[in-house]
Amino acid sequence: MVMAPRLLQSVFASIGDLYLYRLSKLIFNGQVALWTLFSQLVNWFMFFCITRTLSNSLETVLTVAGLYYWFTAIKSSKGTSVVSKRQAVANQSAPSRKLALLIAALTCAIRPTSAITWLYVGILDFIQIKSKCRLVFLEVIPLGAIVLAVTTFLDWWMYGSQVIVPLNFMKFNLFSSGGDYYGTHVFHWYFTQGFPSMVWTFLPFAMCGIIKSREWKLSGLIAWVLGVYSILGHKEFRFVLPVLPLALMFSGYCLAEMSQFKGTNLHGKVHLSRLQLSLILLIVTNVPMALYMSLFHQRGTEDVMFYLSKEAHDGRVKSVLFLMPCHSTPYYSTLHYNLPMRFLDCTPSDNKGTLDESDSFLMNPSDFVGEIFGNLSSFSHIVLFESEERHILDLLPRNSFLEVICSCTFEIMCFFPFTVE
Repeated sequence: MVMAPRLLQSVFASIGDLYLYRLSKLIFNGQVALWTLFSQLVNWFMFFCITRTLSNSLETVLTVAGLYYWFTAIKSSKGTSVVSKRQAVANQSAPSRKLALLIAALTCAIRPTSAITWLYVGILDFIQIKSKCRLVFLEVIPLGAIVLAVTTFLDWWMYGSQVIVPLNFMKFNLFSSGGDYYGTHVFHWYFTQGFPSMVWTFLPFAMCGIIKSREWKLSGLIAWVLGVYSILGHKEFRFVLPVLPLALMFSGYCLAEMSQFKGTNLHGKVHLSRLQLSLILLIVTNVPMALYMSLFHQRGTEDVMFYLSKEAHDGRVKSVLFLMPCHSTPYYSTLHYNLPMRFLDCTPSDNKGTLDESDSFLMNPSDFVGEIFGNLSSFSHIVLFESEERHILDLLPRNSFLEVICSCTFEIMCFFPFTVE
């Protein structure tokens, strides 16, 4: 139950790798596709993020697959001769385009902000398409309506009330700037810090590939997405994950160009050694970082849930209180026991300046715990970070709690009550 969602997402990730290879081969050639796949597999952030059960990870996979079918339709519509052109359009273009539109609709249903990507792609090609009315009224609107109807029905069924999730998503994140509640960055953050950190040492190779390939439409898509997301105050690395494979594809183009320079002359050896040095640089700067970020960095919040799961299996857990920022742990997705648990709420308030429970606790841990929770003996376990433990240290022995370090490296403290004989 714990591993199944992660394994499922890893399958989705592998499908994304396959479609990125096919997209690179379609736009460039097989050599570029191989180096693109190398870049995709070695890049530290892709390794770290794509297999996580985030909606952005699935959005990235669907975006790459959708772009592949969209460009397949464009390539098919450009026949090499007048005789074969109509047949290509009829046999390949329409089905590929419909499939691309269906995937785009699904992507927007999962992450409504994915419309930013597809708006750019659609408008550029819409200008060149002759049968505009057919595209809009026979393909875009019907497919979009079907996906919206199905997802809305599922939302109504699962929530038990009539709710349109994409509308609420847009209202909170775009129209009311609700995301700003969780922190903001300067407008240029994606260009100067966020995206360069994701691309990492592949950045100079990606820039080289953009300039040499002259595929301005794809590079423009990257700039468009980064630019539009920069308007929003709340920024996160994962928001622009869908365009990271495109940057790595340009890196693959640059590496493929470097691999072409082979020979026995001095000039050829220089280029070959540059490629080898580049590969060593990319592997050394990405693989250790990928392993560290995936296996060790901030893993305490997962370790504590595995500890509680074992404790619950042995019947030693009755209820758990998490005195840490909201959503810090995997929670029930790791525990999988029907036990009451409580974490500090961080729901945004309509009144600006009103502190949530998480902020109130961090400002004055001791007073907050005493005021909100009173007698801590109603909980069998309390979980908090070591940095906050000293602020409520006097309350814990008073309520008969003992300390257990659930993660030595990251100092996650787990307290459980002891019985005085």
